[in-house]
Amino acid sequence: MPSYLTCVEIEPSTPATASVLWLHGLGADGHDFEPIVPELRLPRDAGVRFVFPNAPAIPVTINGGMVMPAWYDILALDIGRHVDEQQLRQSADAVAALVDREIERGIDSRRIVIAGFSQGGAVAYQLALSDPRPLAGLLVLSAYFPTARTIRLHDANRALPILVCHGSLDPVVPEELGHQAHQTLLAMGYAAGYKTYPIGHNVSPEEIADVSRWLHATLRLQSQ
Repeated sequence: MPSYLTCVEIEPSTPATASVLWLHGLGADGHDFEPIVPELRLPRDAGVRFVFPNAPAIPVTINGGMVMPAWYDILALDIGRHVDEQQLRQSADAVAALVDREIERGIDSRRIVIAGFSQGGAVAYQLALSDPRPLAGLLVLSAYFPTARTIRLHDANRALPILVCHGSLDPVVPEELGHQAHQTLLAMGYAAGYKTYPIGHNVSPEEIADVSRWLHATLRLQSQ
């Protein structure tokens, strides 16, 4: 029996035909984005399961070695974000196992969206762009792309729908890093969208509305 990350899950009112795996940021947990689900206003019969994995608790160097939920260690807060890439890739593998589980539960990989906020977004980049299974889409919020130079891209997701969102007033992950990640995606040949909002390291109603529209289009949901 595989050992999976613990998760917060929200089941749809009808049998699940699609899944969104949404990764939280540093120090948070799977409950962090749980309240956003009803705000997305997906159709009642959309059949979308939301899976919010919990990151393991590890020491984080930039926080004085304090143990907290983290997808990987951050070694320095320079503009390049010096991180433990091995831990990041291990986290991506752990979430990939959850993708396997969704497929085993009857969800086509092309109906699975990978989403992430901040640290979770960095892991989402690594997972979605290197995964050998065609996925439904990649949603990245207030994040950066620390493995851009080392990632092994897979052709299965070369046409992956991607939306990158970032706050222009973000004091934690400066928008420069989000914009840089988007430009890197374009240079890699991905048709990625980019939206910015006058907010800090958080989400806003406008952003949630844009995410909702993107999910509707990506999963081909009918608005009600």
